[in-house]
Amino acid sequence: MSSSVDNSIGAGDYSAGPRSKSAPKIVAFGGGTGMAALLLGLKAYTDQITAVVTVTDNGGSSGRLRNEFDMVAPGDIRNCLLALAEVDPLITRALQYRFDESEFKGHCFGNLFITVLTRLVGDFGVSIRELNRILNVRGRVVPASSAKVSLVAQHPDGSKSTGEVQIARSGKRIQSVEIRPYPVAMSSEIRKAIEEADLFIFGPGSLYTSVIPNLLIDGLMESINATGRQRVYICNIMTQPGETDGYSLYDHLEALRVHVGDGFPDAVIAHDGLVPPEIIEHYKDAGAEAVPCDLNGQAEFQSVRLITGEFFDQEVALGQGSWEQDNRASEHDECLARHDPDAIARVIFEEFRKKPAAAAAEMASASATGPWPAPPSPVPRVAGTS
Repeated sequence: MSSSVDNSIGAGDYSAGPRSKSAPKIVAFGGGTGMAALLLGLKAYTDQITAVVTVTDNGGSSGRLRNEFDMVAPGDIRNCLLALAEVDPLITRALQYRFDESEFKGHCFGNLFITVLTRLVGDFGVSIRELNRILNVRGRVVPASSAKVSLVAQHPDGSKSTGEVQIARSGKRIQSVEIRPYPVAMSSEIRKAIEEADLFIFGPGSLYTSVIPNLLIDGLMESINATGRQRVYICNIMTQPGETDGYSLYDHLEALRVHVGDGFPDAVIAHDGLVPPEIIEHYKDAGAEAVPCDLNGQAEFQSVRLITGEFFDQEVALGQGSWEQDNRASEHDECLARHDPDAIARVIFEEFRKKPAAAAAEMASASATGPWPAPPSPVPRVAGTS
């Protein structure tokens, strides 16, 4: 099944409007600037958002602090907190400020602030709860784990790579990923959010290092599947060098099913519009390309609803967006292809803003496969490192 959307109207024209009483409770899983852009758009419609953010980054400022202070990587959490924050813009700019000199070179002030707060309260999870309060976050941002964990990739040749940076640099196709140490327990905060959710969103973001790691939390997919609520995947606009080289939309979904089982997801949102030639050339130089939307006609994904449209953020690509300037300070600022926060949030609310019973009935009529299958068994734990 597929459909396309018209993004010609503004978010302010949508009938739901901010703080609508009928707005669904959304739980989003991911990390990085893709997740932050999604949250920025969603908060214009609802404050009932729980963002579960990956914490396996081991590069840049986050990686340095993770190693030097034996703590959870703060960068992705910082971006998501600031996307949902309701504070003076100067505070946002300060927390996104990145030093370019002396021993602080490369560090983002927000990462340093989270490090200090964690040392003061004695726990990363507690520090993030306090930051939700301090920054007047609309919704809540929750770390996937309050413990320091690592990501391990298994390659087809039998070798393994440990850590996000090493995985990307390996130059090898990824067969599967796992979190170490395993299992990673699901927090009561995440469990409660899942039980109360009306809609689950996965991505956008790095497939193997932002989206899938969250789904490997012990018992998480079983809990999500048990709700019967819709599960929506937002695919990246471009492939990611060292991670999804040559991947189509079909390949992204196959990788997801390797880790969470058949029948996932219920719907996919994908950009099928043009990407400016200068952006294509920029990514081509880095070994990346636009992700082809080739899902239609694939038998195993016939029950998946494909929603396509123009979701490319032109302002960010041209360096003109205030969100890019103030909120998207990242370890990977060279990546210019971003989803437009307003467009992606609008299509979510136009397509999925339904009462749970109606959504369940629609899913039942769309597929006769019965209840969602259980996720596959965890990938065998890795004994060594690369």
